Amino acid sequence: MKKTVATFADAKAKGEKLTMLTAYDYSFARLVDGAGIDSILVGDSLGNVIMGLPDTLSVTMDVMVHHTLAVSRGTKEALVVADMPFLSYQVSVPKAVENAGRLLKEGRGHAVKLEGGKVVAPQIRAIVDASIPVMGHIGLTPQSINAMGGFKVQGKSNETITKLLEDAKAIEEAGAFAVVIECVPPNVAELITKELKIPTIGIGAGKNCDGQILVYHDLLGLFEDFCPKFVKKYLEGGKLISEAFRQFVSEVKEEKFPTPEYGFQDAPDVLDKLY
Repeated sequence: MKKTVATFADAKAKGEKLTMLTAYDYSFARLVDGAGIDSILVGDSLGNVIMGLPDTLSVTMDVMVHHTLAVSRGTKEALVVADMPFLSYQVSVPKAVENAGRLLKEGRGHAVKLEGGKVVAPQIRAIVDASIPVMGHIGLTPQSINAMGGFKVQGKSNETITKLLEDAKAIEEAGAFAVVIECVPPNVAELITKELKIPTIGIGAGKNCDGQILVYHDLLGLFEDFCPKFVKKYLEGGKLISEAFRQFVSEVKEEKFPTPEYGFQDAPDVLDKLY
């Protein structure tokens, strides 16, 4: 059965953990979906791992629509959530609804995710009222990296913990079906999870969230620019792929590839017919 926002609500009610991974294209979407994942995030993290940018701020709506459509084509079961990029929802409520609609109408996604708490509650409410499911995102919010002064753990003081909890509740009250909590102390994330009726999805927020998400490039060891502390590498994929590439280069230069089993039969009497 296809995963939906109801899957998230049911999992929270039953105490079952939710799983999310990123994907940005058709081929990897098929692999992630085939693994039985609950949800795929088409993240604006593609700015880092696909486009080679230092942050996510330059990712546009057109880029997000393009990649969301590719992922949706490769997904049969998972819930496809698309990130709303920087300034696609902050400018105004009507613009937020319009852009969220593009990710479903043009990108064929199933839901959208946007960063922020109380300040974006009006946008969340309006998008939900337009029958578009919304996932929130609090804690370390990469689109606010300049305001935050870098990639830093959030919620380390009573004041900031109180704000995180207020933001989480505002997101829930606005109608979001789930919220990502990023780079927050585990006990703080656990407190928020217990206070909310909607599921929390952690990334660098400990094991007591209702689910977990990682960027697949990090999980597979494909992105070597930096590796966050919270990432577990399940595979040294970058090294394996690089070795395969080097072997291809070597075999071509040494005329070991292609051998006959990788080709077709010679055409009969071709030279006699040419001359």
